[in-house]
Amino acid sequence: MPKVDRNARQQPLKEVGPVGMDAEGAGVEPLPDKPKFAPLGSGDKQTGGDAKMEFRRVPVPQHRMTPLKTAWLELYKPITENLKLDMRMNLKTKKVEIKTTSQTTATDALQKAADFVHAYLLGFEIRDAIALLRLDDLYVECFEIKDVKTLRGEHLSRCIGRLAGKDGKTKFTIENATRTRIVLADTRIHILGSFQNIRVARDALCSLILGSPASKVYSKLRSSCSRLNDS
Repeated sequence: MPKVDRNARQQPLKEVGPVGMDAEGAGVEPLPDKPKFAPLGSGDKQTGGDAKMEFRRVPVPQHRMTPLKTAWLELYKPITENLKLDMRMNLKTKKVEIKTTSQTTATDALQKAADFVHAYLLGFEIRDAIALLRLDDLYVECFEIKDVKTLRGEHLSRCIGRLAGKDGKTKFTIENATRTRIVLADTRIHILGSFQNIRVARDALCSLILGSPASKVYSKLRSSCSRLNDS
């Protein structure tokens, strides 16, 4: 390798312009302005000439078929009348199919309807799940007890009992304190609420799963909820 002189190494680097171009950039045409397009509406037509139709299919578990048949009209009316969507039940595939129509105006109506039906199938009541159609910052989070701690046999049964409490007292206390709704489906736990409230409720449930007494969880829950109310 050639040796580098110490004096040459201390000199500042010089910028070298592109070969064959003047420093002032003479003869270079300016770039054209960026095109500006109007936002695309849900009813806009594609190049083929037909309006774009979108589908959502929500699978129905076997044990939720009977409740779905009982409350079908209560699910059908908000989706068809308020969101202007089409909904039907496919008995062969056992899925609820939701489709946009030419009268659909909201771009997120299809996803809201799918979340609404999915929340009911998870076990939430319709009066709680319908909040997903009215509010934008609501989510559903699902996890299992084994994700927090591996329990088997009677230990798992006692853990589920700690989460529910006597006559559901512990579950109702966490729901009212964090403004969420909780569904205990065997070893699965579903939480409906805003992002921050779901986090507080999940931390309380995880503490109960790990074995903390309810009184200690209540004190932590009180301090967390006071911080949420102050913010």
